Amino acid sequence: MEYTIYGLVWLFFTYSFIGWCVEVCAAAIRKRKFINRGFVAEPLCPIYGNGAILFAIFLSDLKTSPFFLFLGGVILASILEYSTGKLLETIFKKKWWDYTGNRFSLDGYICLKYSLLWGVFALLLIYFMNPFLLSILEMIPYTMGFVAAIVLFCLLLLDITCSAIALLGMQKRAKQLAPITEGMQHASKVLENAITKRIQKRMQKAFPSLSEEDITLSAKEKSTVFAEGCSFYKLIALFFIGAFLGDITETIFCFITTGVLMSRSSVVYGPFSIVWGLGCAFLTALLYRYKESSDRHIFIAGTLLGGAYEYICSVFTELVFGTIFWDYSGFAFNLGGRINLLYCFFWGIAAVVWFKMIYPKLSAWIEKIPMKVGKIVFNILIIFMVFNMGISALALARYTERNTIENETETTEMYVSTGVDSEKNWKSSLIFFLDKHFPDERMEKIYPNAKIVEN
Repeated sequence: MEYTIYGLVWLFFTYSFIGWCVEVCAAAIRKRKFINRGFVAEPLCPIYGNGAILFAIFLSDLKTSPFFLFLGGVILASILEYSTGKLLETIFKKKWWDYTGNRFSLDGYICLKYSLLWGVFALLLIYFMNPFLLSILEMIPYTMGFVAAIVLFCLLLLDITCSAIALLGMQKRAKQLAPITEGMQHASKVLENAITKRIQKRMQKAFPSLSEEDITLSAKEKSTVFAEGCSFYKLIALFFIGAFLGDITETIFCFITTGVLMSRSSVVYGPFSIVWGLGCAFLTALLYRYKESSDRHIFIAGTLLGGAYEYICSVFTELVFGTIFWDYSGFAFNLGGRINLLYCFFWGIAAVVWFKMIYPKLSAWIEKIPMKVGKIVFNILIIFMVFNMGISALALARYTERNTIENETETTEMYVSTGVDSEKNWKSSLIFFLDKHFPDERMEKIYPNAKIVEN
């Protein structure tokens, strides 16, 4: 089954509403009264919609294997629920749900019981619910459905904004930051009375753990140590280090096993493997609290999370760029050629080596960087990598286009022969630039294992 953006949007709203109904019914059974359990005022729980979209995009290839589809649903939903809970706690300084009382829970964000339910939900969604819902969507006139989706999206965006403003207390903070006119003071007061307090009251009923003290953000003392703990700049530094070391490691491994020295970079400028860099930062952020755990536990977590991460990256790059960057079909115990058991074990071993040997030393070295110098250097590196990834994505998209469009030689010659005129049109100018600076020969040298997806 192929999913369009239009279909995915409606699946998001449908499952968000179904999730809201489930949450409200569960709360009504426990509290014996109606409670709006959503973050927003609308009858929607976006985390359910987000989960459904992730299942549709990343798990559809597993339809032929119910076991791996179930396992993929468990892992993918657990990552979504954990990251969402962590993000909400980071922003609002309070847990919105807590599974600490359940067996086999992880920081109270996820627990085995509900993760298994997500796995069952993935089976029902892929096999039954999605085909049924999309068949109903086809009965609705496209124009009517498109307009309705736009209206619902705008309402949801407004709802999220109002809820965030209310919870963060931005009205009071704005008054402290700068003087405002009497008319604006009155408007702010009316808005606060009409919206802010009402939303705060509803949120406190839905989530009793929230209190006035929790909603108002308190100022924290600024640290004098650069990238202390598992902070933003620490993760950025680990991303660059992991991307570089990952590229070098893969290059050496390929040379030893195949005797061929080939590029393993993910970008057109520099020896950086984005998959390894993101994986390094991602696994560090998730497993940071457990870095002192036993080797066995870190190995199991690294194997599962690394395999899931690599599978998601494979699907993502194929969907976005139309290109397959690695194919493990020739390996035993592979899953759709995207991952295999041996390399999943490598992720587990890498996690153990990382936390027990490499990370402590790297972390200490990073924290020795002067605060001002560190921020300037890493901000420049962030800008460079954003540009690097952007131009790489454009070059890959154009490379795929050149190898899939008929009569591409004539098209390219047309752009070359009209180089000056093409600058009048930004699209033609961009294509001319990409064809000139990133021809097939250069792209195939940077990405020697890339395969164009015929679809």
